[in-house]
Amino acid sequence: MDINDLIAIVKNKLQNQINIEDIQVEDKSFLHKNHAGNQEGKFHLKISLISSELKTMTKIESNKKIYKILDKEMKESIHSIRILIS
Repeated sequence: MDINDLIAIVKNKLQNQINIEDIQVEDKSFLHKNHAGNQEGKFHLKISLISSELKTMTKIESNKKIYKILDKEMKESIHSIRILIS
């Protein structure tokens, strides 16, 4: 999958299932190119979002919700996600 397609899918899925005021998804795969666990075709994403809905949850609850929404992408195209909620 192309990174731009993946970013669009991630944004779409999260915005459709969570009340989000703003979202940014960045490809950070270049930071992990030479790491032992790096896999071709698996991306490292940084998701920064503003969401009053997620702010009412604990960090674990909000992360679980995001991971559940992105379950298919986690299995197929995402190696890791860094989540920043404000």
